[in-house]
Amino acid sequence: MPLSDAHRPLYEVKANLFKGLAHPFRIRILELLSDADEVSVARLGEETGLEASHLSQHLSVLRRHRLVVSERRASHVYYRLADRRTAEMLAVARALLLEIVRSDGERIDEVDALPALGQARP
Repeated sequence: MPLSDAHRPLYEVKANLFKGLAHPFRIRILELLSDADEVSVARLGEETGLEASHLSQHLSVLRRHRLVVSERRASHVYYRLADRRTAEMLAVARALLLEIVRSDGERIDEVDALPALGQARP
């Protein structure tokens, strides 16, 4: 019988949270929700270009991991972040990624400056 999150080590719970984030479209959905108080499913579909069934699957994963909440009003469904700190986490991840890319770019420049194999340096 699987343990509930309350009985799992925190690192396992964190890993499951990151599994919920581990898809580019889910990150994009969260970024869209970070920029607004709420977003309709129709707009999420337009912004991501996902078919309704695929969007629904991604939203289901995000709900299961308690990253988003939804509210139905008449025939429309709206989503918002379950916790605004998710937007902060995405901003920190973006800053980290930019630093990694910048660092890799500097390394690429260093590698490009090396002579080709078999050639002596000037």
